[in-house]
Amino acid sequence: MTETDPLRAAMIEAAERQLASSSDHEIATRAVCEAVGVSQPVLYRLFGDKRGLLDAVADHGYERYTVLKAAQERTGDPVADLHAGWDGHMAFAQANPALYQLMFTPRPWSRSTARDRVMDLLVATLTRCAAAGALKLAPRTAARLILSANVGTALDHIADPALFEDPAPSHRMRDAVFAHVLTTATARDDADTLPTTALHLHAQLDLVGTDALEPAEIALLLRWLERITQRGER
Repeated sequence: MTETDPLRAAMIEAAERQLASSSDHEIATRAVCEAVGVSQPVLYRLFGDKRGLLDAVADHGYERYTVLKAAQERTGDPVADLHAGWDGHMAFAQANPALYQLMFTPRPWSRSTARDRVMDLLVATLTRCAAAGALKLAPRTAARLILSANVGTALDHIADPALFEDPAPSHRMRDAVFAHVLTTATARDDADTLPTTALHLHAQLDLVGTDALEPAEIALLLRWLERITQRGER
């Protein structure tokens, strides 16, 4: 840890507190510096500018979010875990509305890759769903649909916080999206189409791998399976 690490962390925390207490979910760099007891040149040295500070606050939020997600109890039922993940996402938005808006509202200047970790966690759960025969689409395709719907619903609720009091609207959106990407229990039992089989095998290889093939052969097989799955999604 360098000398600047504690100072950087203190400034990020001060900015997040100001963000949460501000009526317009904005921050003033001077107020952040005063809260920590440093001059503005220190902020510019550590973060470049206000945008850099906001990026750092958003990244810190993503880190907290991914820690919460990683700590979420993983059951033997990946579909149940997916449902719990949606509700956990909504709970995070309700508890941290200003931070959530900063994290998930597009910032064209941002070069952060922290949001990718959120997608990766969702893809991991959906890969388990695919391995169980419960997924209609490729995990990353399904993840984009689910995350877009989850974020949109959360931002809508933040704009009207009273919506958080009734989980029914969120659950209706969740169920509609999940119906599009997940198979039914009956379909899982009867699924024997080529795209479904390809998706299932791809997920199994992602999860457990195999020593029966060379790495290059596995890569080629995965590519073939992806092409079969993609044809089934059309």
